[in-house]
Amino acid sequence: MRRNTIFLNWFLILSFIFSSMHISSQENEIDENHLKLIRALQFIKIGYIEDVDEEKLVEDAIKGVLKELDPHSVYYSKEEIKKADEPLVGRFEGIGVQFDIIRDTIVVISPISGGPSEQVGIMPGDRIVSIDGEESTGSEINNRFVQDKLRGEKDSKVDVGIVRHGVGDILNFTITRDEIPINSLDAAFMATPEIGYIKINRFSRTTMDEYKEAIDKLIDEGMKHLILDLNYNSGGYLDVAIKLTDEFFDKNKMITYVKGRATPKQEFKSTRSGSFKDGNLVVMVNEGSASASEILAGAVQDWDRGLVVGRRTFGKGLVQRPFELPDGSVIRLTTAQYYTPAGRSIQKPYDEGAEEYYKELSKRLESGELISPENITFPDSLKYETEGERIVYGGGGIMPDIFIPLDTNRVSDYFSELHRKGILNTFSFEYANNNREKIKEKYPEFESFKKNFTVDEDILDKLDAYAASHDIEKERKKPDLYLQNRLKALIARNIWDISASIQISMKKDDGFQRAIKILQDDTFSELKINQ
Repeated sequence: MRRNTIFLNWFLILSFIFSSMHISSQENEIDENHLKLIRALQFIKIGYIEDVDEEKLVEDAIKGVLKELDPHSVYYSKEEIKKADEPLVGRFEGIGVQFDIIRDTIVVISPISGGPSEQVGIMPGDRIVSIDGEESTGSEINNRFVQDKLRGEKDSKVDVGIVRHGVGDILNFTITRDEIPINSLDAAFMATPEIGYIKINRFSRTTMDEYKEAIDKLIDEGMKHLILDLNYNSGGYLDVAIKLTDEFFDKNKMITYVKGRATPKQEFKSTRSGSFKDGNLVVMVNEGSASASEILAGAVQDWDRGLVVGRRTFGKGLVQRPFELPDGSVIRLTTAQYYTPAGRSIQKPYDEGAEEYYKELSKRLESGELISPENITFPDSLKYETEGERIVYGGGGIMPDIFIPLDTNRVSDYFSELHRKGILNTFSFEYANNNREKIKEKYPEFESFKKNFTVDEDILDKLDAYAASHDIEKERKKPDLYLQNRLKALIARNIWDISASIQISMKKDDGFQRAIKILQDDTFSELKINQ
């Protein structure tokens, strides 16, 4: 009975939305179905066995029915919508720290440069033990707790108590909140004297400014070819993806087009504005690359503008449009589907429901697809040709030109358990925090650290002892180069930033190494035609 009530309430709300969109030519008339729904709601209010929370009932109705439509149509309450938009808008209001929760304590990984925390003297490694006079440690501390307590309106103040390594007393700070930028570009550096690398984690409102600053710097440093890393890029704004894709094409190339039942076909083509039209391009993707990142990869592949390297992408080709409800809440409703220049839809099937839809990624691992491309088959009906007459497929993500298998052999059981239980993060943080001054003195610049710092047996022995103190007794594989590289990357992140960590991690990344080899060996054009 409750499930039917939820369904009826939703259709009442939906009828209002459609009326506001002028979809019906008889919008002022209440037809028999609308009247039926209104009466049903009235009967529930009058005769149901107990009082109902009408606001919650309506919200549950909306959520329940959207769930039946497709996995990407979603509802956000007025309170939720602002936080949901933050990663894409590119800023929020708070104290400006990157943090982690280690042993039930909020630990500052890094204050954001120029932000309010840095301005009052908050340092990497500081532990936040109180917020506005209340204790902020313990088993109930989580990301939501931190956001609720430390985020707030610009110019509002928050008092924090800090425990700092080497300082006996608790340090008290008053921080004035401000607007804090959220970067969508994680790293940009020269991989070789001629090859640049850029990693983008999402397509947000700040992405193009970040990209243009990075690409100009790399070109000034001698970049001729580019590796664009979209691994685990979950997407973002469609228009931003189109603008970034435009950077790699001459004028009047189709980038994507969208169409839906109530959405006329719209075509998006490249302009003259591209800043990197001539150099060779490799786009890195994997099963975590979705939506907007698939638009870019699909266009690059269809026009043979570059090579796509990695594993099959997620497969999200649906476009959501926001519709605001009277109370400020929002429905993001799937209204159209986008297609690559060759006409491919990369949306994977969702007819078995949201749960099975998201389980599909784990099924790829079970089927062996992530290990070998031979374990995935595409029907001939989904076959398309690129500009250079290469065969590509639609209907379930972008299949890369060069497949990079998931290497499960190099990850030892010991590493897996350390990673799963968070020991690698906590150990690397504590090691960096305890040795920060010594490391910075010996390696004042990151480049020196990257070239000369070694995770030696002494550090590994300390890790083993730390792991044993947390009931991890598995024997360490010797040598474990992947473990050593990961530790070095995490130490660099705690002393410098995420870009430093990525530069070190890429040393052991098979896709990155393959991309460099493709570009260095001058086999790019041959691979582009024949793969």
